[in-house]
Amino acid sequence: MKNKTRTMVECAIFIAASIILSFIKIYEAPLGGSVTLFSMVPLMIISIRHGLGWGLGSSFIFSIFKLWLGAGNFAYVPTVVGIVVVILLDYIVAYTSIGLAGVFRRVRFTKNEKTNMTVATICGVLFACIVRFASHFVNGAVVWYEITKNGEWNEYVQTVGMWLYSFVYNVTYLGPETVMTVIAVPVIVTILGIMQKQSSK
Repeated sequence: MKNKTRTMVECAIFIAASIILSFIKIYEAPLGGSVTLFSMVPLMIISIRHGLGWGLGSSFIFSIFKLWLGAGNFAYVPTVVGIVVVILLDYIVAYTSIGLAGVFRRVRFTKNEKTNMTVATICGVLFACIVRFASHFVNGAVVWYEITKNGEWNEYVQTVGMWLYSFVYNVTYLGPETVMTVIAVPVIVTILGIMQKQSSK
């Protein structure tokens, strides 16, 4: 019971950290999406340290917060079906998928424990980022492409098809965010592991 309470407190702190970091934007795409200051990192660390249940649960809470912040975007979506798709793909699925970072935490890639943790962490981070990208990518092509094209909000959307447009647009911010996250998460996980071992001595 004590360990569960401690984990819940840690998750609450890390969710709050992700929310705060999500406001610190290094780059903001013109029609939504941004490169933030490692906002996915705390949620991924939860999943890697405590498992998919805690990671997905914490990321789901984060997705609800992002949904609340992005509710104003629904005014641009002309249909109820479109709004439901946006809620699911651009928010619930996309942000909850961050919690998949711990999916390889029990997988043995190498015999060396430290190397295995690093490889498992990197693979998990990449997997979570790919799933998040896929969710935004499909939504961008299915919903936002036509809305953007009809609104004439940029010239590029007039020259390419929906799938290429969505791919390029989402890569512009999720690409850099993924690179930053892949670098940061293994470093922090290693540091936390060393601290935990020292505190247990």
